Amino acid sequence: MDPTLGTGIDYAALAEGIMKGAAFLGAGIGLGIACGGVGMGEGYVAGKAMESLSKIPEQSGLITRTMLIGMAVVETCAIYSLVVSLLLLFAVH
Repeated sequence: MDPTLGTGIDYAALAEGIMKGAAFLGAGIGLGIACGGVGMGEGYVAGKAMESLSKIPEQSGLITRTMLIGMAVVETCAIYSLVVSLLLLFAVH
């Protein structure tokens, strides 16, 4: 069967290019949205920690430790989105 269907356009190559372009676009947009959310989340956590430190400075060690654990949990979202983006970039053929 003629892949150009008599039009001179290679539709298989066109479909493959559209699929790769959509994967690249999805990876970029998804990672951008996820990292924006992570940045807002980490900023919120740090702000609340500073607020707590201003109210209870004696508990600075506990507050700082809890803040760092909270930020690590928030950061996992960015890592998961990075993995998905890399899968989209390198697994789509």
